[in-house]
Amino acid sequence: MRCCVIDDEPLAAELIAGYIRKIPFMELAGVFNSAQEAVRPVMAGEIDLVFLDINMPQLNGLEFARLLPAHTQVIFTTAYDSHAVEAFRIEAIDYLLKPISFEEFTATASRAYARHPTVSTPAATTPCPAADGYILVRNNHRLEQLPASSVLYAEGLKDYVKINLDSGVRVVTHTSLRTLESHLPNGRFLRVHRSFIVNTAAIRHIERTRLTLTDGTHIPVSDGYRQTINDYIASHTAD
Repeated sequence: MRCCVIDDEPLAAELIAGYIRKIPFMELAGVFNSAQEAVRPVMAGEIDLVFLDINMPQLNGLEFARLLPAHTQVIFTTAYDSHAVEAFRIEAIDYLLKPISFEEFTATASRAYARHPTVSTPAATTPCPAADGYILVRNNHRLEQLPASSVLYAEGLKDYVKINLDSGVRVVTHTSLRTLESHLPNGRFLRVHRSFIVNTAAIRHIERTRLTLTDGTHIPVSDGYRQTINDYIASHTAD
């Protein structure tokens, strides 16, 4: 889903752009400091979703939203709540008040993705065991058989899970992290955070608050799962 950010505050615009880059089903198509700059690509139908500030000079966000092509969705991002009623009359996906957290952003992004006209909202899919050492996951309306050993880590993103493979490929599937965890081989994967499961074979360094994987990725370890790590260390430390 091609997205753009329109905001006359550079720091606010870059925050939203950074969030978009983290979402597997989103593509950042542009960052604009005024509505006028965005007119050509948006009106040409090149943008599926606009993250739009309201209080901008010359052409404000509400005025610009009324000009959008029918298929283009809008999420307002603003520091003020005074325009919320008018924003929803325009049928905005959401009205986010700054500062915007990544958790809040992800929830709204998932709603926009589900409503995108080229996306058939998938039923929640359940990964299931295939042959020994493999799992089956649904990706882009097809089933993929993945070697469990190729999974470095999995990250939960609201209603989706992003599975990161040792080849650098990322597979996004519509399921929960808990469901995926139940179908991974016992003893080979650890839940270390509400949003992360890691392959124990991919752990290079263990610190109190994070793990470093063989590809250099840092994975946070939350307080609620620290005992899991301690138990793993105790059972794998050579005396």
